[in-house]
Order: sequence, then C-alpha cells, then structure tokens
Amino acid sequence: MRVVVVGGGIGGLALGAGLRRRGYEVAVFDRDTDVAATGGYHITLDERAQSALRELVAPQIMRRLLASASALRLRDREAFWDRRGRLLGRGPDLSGDAGIDIDRITLRMLLAEAVGDDLHLGRTVSGVGQGDDGAPRVLFTNAAAVSADLVVGADGTHSLVAQHLAGGPTNSPAGIIGFSGRTLRTDLSPSEQQRLGLRSGLAIGPRGAALYVGFLDPVGNAALDAPELRMSLTTGPTYIWGAMFPESAATDSLRDLRDSALQAALVRRFRERGWAERTLEVIARADPHSLAAYRFNAASTRASDLAPWPEGRITALGDAVHATPPTAGMGAGAAIRDAAALLQHLGDVTDGGSTLTQAVHRFEAGMRQRGSEILTLAMRTVRLVLATDTTPGAAATAVTTSILAAAARLRH
Repeated sequence: MRVVVVGGGIGGLALGAGLRRRGYEVAVFDRDTDVAATGGYHITLDERAQSALRELVAPQIMRRLLASASALRLRDREAFWDRRGRLLGRGPDLSGDAGIDIDRITLRMLLAEAVGDDLHLGRTVSGVGQGDDGAPRVLFTNAAAVSADLVVGADGTHSLVAQHLAGGPTNSPAGIIGFSGRTLRTDLSPSEQQRLGLRSGLAIGPRGAALYVGFLDPVGNAALDAPELRMSLTTGPTYIWGAMFPESAATDSLRDLRDSALQAALVRRFRERGWAERTLEVIARADPHSLAAYRFNAASTRASDLAPWPEGRITALGDAVHATPPTAGMGAGAAIRDAAALLQHLGDVTDGGSTLTQAVHRFEAGMRQRGSEILTLAMRTVRLVLATDTTPGAAATAVTTSILAAAARLRH
C-alpha cells in the first residue's frame, strides 16, 4: 500500500513516521523547506497523545522527546488571576499528571527524523483528485503529480485536501485574535517572578481581554532525566504567553505590526482596559522578535459536521478536519491520536480484515467523535472569553471563576 501524506506538521509527520515504521510505502510532502521554520512555541501532550505517539515512533525517539520535554507533574498548581494580578483560584494538583509540554519545533524535528527520506520538503500541493485509473493523485506547483492507494490531508486549518473533499471550508473564524511571545523568567522583576511562579496561569479582564502565561522548563523540569538525549530549543525557565482579544477592525490592524511595534501596541491595548502594570510585564519584557499574531479558527463542535464527505481513498486528519483553537491545548495531541488510529485501521487492511474504504470509514467515525470532544472543551473557553467583551470588571472576574470550574487545565 502506498500512502501519500499532504502536510508536514505534527499530525502529518506522526502519521508518516508510523507508516514508515510499519513498513508501508509512504511519502510526506510539505511546502516548508526547513522543518524548524514553524510557528508556535510549545504544545501539550497528555497521556493519550503520548500513548499514541509510542505506537508511531521508535522507543529511542520517544526517549529523546521526553528528555526534551517539561513535565507537568513537576510544576506548581495553575493559577487564575484577575486583570490586577489578584489570585482568584488554583487549578488541580498536577503531581500525578503524566502530561508534558514540548517545543513545537523540537517535536517537529524529532518526527521529521523518524520519517527520514520519506519527507519531501519544498513541495507545494496545488490540488488532489483521481487519475484515469481511479487512483488518488496529488498535484504540485513545482513537481510532477504522484499517485497513491491512499491520500491523507494533514495540511492544517486551511487544508486544500479537506476543502476538496467537503466542497468548501471546514472551519470558520472563532471570533478571537491571538498574540503570542516568549519571555525568559530571568528577564522579569523578582516580584513578578514570584507572582507567576513555576506554573502556568490565566487572567481574564473586561471587554474580552485575556492573557494566558504558560511555563516551560525542559531542563529544570525534564520529563526524563537524560541530559545526553536533550535537544530542546528552550534551555531555561521560560514563559510562553498568549494574549486574546475579540476580533474587530481595531484588533485585526494589530496583525500587520511586527516585533517591538506589536509589543508596544499590545501593552497599550491592555492598559486601555485597566490592566495593572505588573500583569503586563511578561509582554513588555518579551523578546520582541518572538511575537506573532494569528486568528483563532474552529470547526463545528458537532461530530456529524466533521469530515462531511463519503468515505473513500482520500481522507484528512488533525486541524484539516477538526480545527481547534489553542484554548484547550489539545489540537496537536488530537492530530497524533488521529494518526495512530488511522495506522491501526490500515493494519486491518493489510491483515485482510477489511477493505481500504471500510478502514477509512471506521477511522473517520472515530475521528469525528475525538474532534467533537476537544472542540467542545476549547470552544467553551472561547465563548467565556467572548462573554466578557461587554461586561464590567466584576462580571469578568465571575467568568474567570467559571472557567476555573469548567476546564481543569487550560493550555495555550
């Protein structure tokens, strides 16, 4: 069986690694020319995502991943603050949590290594379809078309493959514009280092302003104490933060800014909404070149709306199907779980237990349920943040308390 994977993000590389490991003929195509040229800063992998990854990559790859990851169990309980930095509550005890955080670039590099020569960079896909023999085909802007027994779109939120299958977009704007950056813990004042602590946290204020501060320390909080295997790009305690504002013409204009200009504009926007100066220090002292802006997109939370096409020899996974805002921190993990599930169902084909079309049908059915679950959690937080857009400070505080009760862990 020959499988062509369109997209070399986390889900596409995870699938490619698993297919290669199981002896399938696989080719993964991505338009990037460098696997390290990727957006985002860190992702969370819960126990289910890690279990799926163990099915896809060799044990030595998994050990290097854990040696380069920050263990949630070694952190303090998460905090919830108001816009003035006053503590409202804490999240659950993490001492028994098996989850990890890892640099997105680090994970992508490890997965690309596992895919090896089956990863083809600098290949831009222009379309998918079927050849005269009925086999799926992938077309490129800069190379000859290729055919396969199965084509899998792992090409993200604006997936060309999923749009071909669905006849249109598979997600829409969620109503929030996000901004992210990195700040070294040592660059903050001693008082702010103490307030933020060795933990992640969330603050929500009135008029739809929110700030998530994630803590990443793959050296001091390594999931696996094996320095010789470590390859994390983050080498010291770092806060990976994400600011959120309701989408509007004024907010959209910030997306055109870069570096220090974007940094100053973000601080100014929070000040206008009454945020205390100390709560903005993590933004003001960030590396200005680390700042980025992006729109939150989301698919439907209804399982029946996901992958709305008949099963066949072209399918998709991850954000291409269930585009998920980062407010639950489960998007990448879900894509990895998709990849492991598809590999399992393809095993039934090679064992003679089902046809390829039947395997795709069963895979897509499970993916719909998986996508619906994570989207429901992520969108609950998005809606709560948006609910503060027209509320005064006291109501915004109440919303933050609701989030504390509604979602045990929030990840950006």
